[in-house]
Amino acid sequence: MSRRQLERGAALRGMVSSEGIVPLGADFPTDGSGPDADCHILHLDMDAFFASVEQLRHPEARGRPVIVGGTGPRGVVSSADYMARARGVHSAMPMVRATRLCPDAVVFPPDGRAYRQASEAVMDILRSVTPLVQPLSLDEAFLDVSGARRRLGGPVRIAAMIRERVRTEQRLTCSVGVAATRFTAKLGSTHCKPDGLLLVPTDQVRGFLDPLPVGALPGVGDKTEQTLVKLGLRTVGALARVEPDLLRMELGAKAGTRLSELARGVDASAVVPETPDKSIGAEETFDVDVGDPDVINRELLRLSEKVARRLRATEQVGRTVSVKLRRADFSTITRSRTLPESTDVAREINAVARELYAAAGMERVRLRLVGVRVEGVTPADQAHRQLALGEEDTGWRDVERVMDRVTARFGHGAIQSAVLAKRDENDV
Repeated sequence: MSRRQLERGAALRGMVSSEGIVPLGADFPTDGSGPDADCHILHLDMDAFFASVEQLRHPEARGRPVIVGGTGPRGVVSSADYMARARGVHSAMPMVRATRLCPDAVVFPPDGRAYRQASEAVMDILRSVTPLVQPLSLDEAFLDVSGARRRLGGPVRIAAMIRERVRTEQRLTCSVGVAATRFTAKLGSTHCKPDGLLLVPTDQVRGFLDPLPVGALPGVGDKTEQTLVKLGLRTVGALARVEPDLLRMELGAKAGTRLSELARGVDASAVVPETPDKSIGAEETFDVDVGDPDVINRELLRLSEKVARRLRATEQVGRTVSVKLRRADFSTITRSRTLPESTDVAREINAVARELYAAAGMERVRLRLVGVRVEGVTPADQAHRQLALGEEDTGWRDVERVMDRVTARFGHGAIQSAVLAKRDENDV
């Protein structure tokens, strides 16, 4: 988040105290009948989540800027704490540039397992408040607390309680927006970061939204923003005053209608608990461009195993395997194939991935990135595998589940495919 966004967030706090907590006084009675009475949607966003988890794991890094991301010559920043952000470091920035801007930073490679564990602990806190929790990623979620009001009080009291539990139980901080709609609640959490709580009462929504730039609206990318600016529409307030027909004519019926509604604070979308994954994938950017098919195929195997582990860990299977192949000039192609049966077996996923790579005609083309993804994901207990007449069960699913148990106990690298093990020996 930029310094300008932080300053704007402080100005928009309104009812928030200097500590970032809304005062729970006469304006917020315990029966939830205060100014937040109809603001039943909360958006929780963890503060610099990956970096904060690393600071917990590495106390020696406290007091110094912390950056999480790839450490190779093509590594990019995944997360940065607020000390690093104040110096211009942000996510997706090349790590080489980030370390130039912040040479005294402590840099950690991403540890997905640690972040997932911390995320699960936070989500458990949210689900103890209400079953209506919709995670958007590891570090943010929507909650609908309308059913928890009688037990816990009004939405602001609930938000303050959640923040305190996250702080004391997980030693992490979060920011929470409270509003009547998802869209406004999410903007609220953005504008009170870091470590804040912001209520946007329904009768103040337009006053909150109108000064914001049109780029603050979801779905407004660079191209759409340029179109709106050419029309003289630079703020959300200006957009709200335009006839919807003009927006539909310039942006299309669906996008124009949606932006017109959002600009006026209208958002009918509900909190949908536990939206299932539609696909699971993994990709790798090489430190240097690679044209050796053997190296590419080993990487496809490693990624296939990673995807298969994630499928099994979430008790899901998928039917369509796709590969992503990005050339040195950043041009990218994808190829996919749908299997007769759903699978969570790395050997089966990798066989298709290798065939797709070979069929793409890029076996001597230097690649910058490769990826493997399984789509059409469904719960494993809803997919039944039927062996064809005379077909024998290869047993690879059982083998890979044993590998999962060994990895869970002894860590990654304790057991792996012979091809990958040989590569690691050659790298030593």
